[in-house]
Amino acid sequence: MKFITAIILTALLSFISGLFLPWWCLAIAAGAVAAVIHQKAGKAFLAGLLGVFLLWAGLAWWMDMKNNSVISHKVASILPLGGSSWALILVTGLVGGLVGGFAAITGSFLRSSAK
Repeated sequence: MKFITAIILTALLSFISGLFLPWWCLAIAAGAVAAVIHQKAGKAFLAGLLGVFLLWAGLAWWMDMKNNSVISHKVASILPLGGSSWALILVTGLVGGLVGGFAAITGSFLRSSAK
């Protein structure tokens, strides 16, 4: 239950912080959630990764659908993705997910070191 709560809270706080703050504030949100909701380091990493991955991939997909894949196809053509919009969405989610995961594992370690 704590795992699912951590995923949802990470995604929610990352979304809210992204409305008003720079993109990297999702790391602060993921780290804060992991510090507040005590989990082992591996689960904290996975919760941060999944929370931000789902958020960023979902937002990228939403923006992609709104402009009929025009922008994502052009960007994917520049990158070595073969013009695949879906590959670009997955890469976007993975980059954000890794930032969230590493921030969450840092928050988990900070909580355990504060004892």
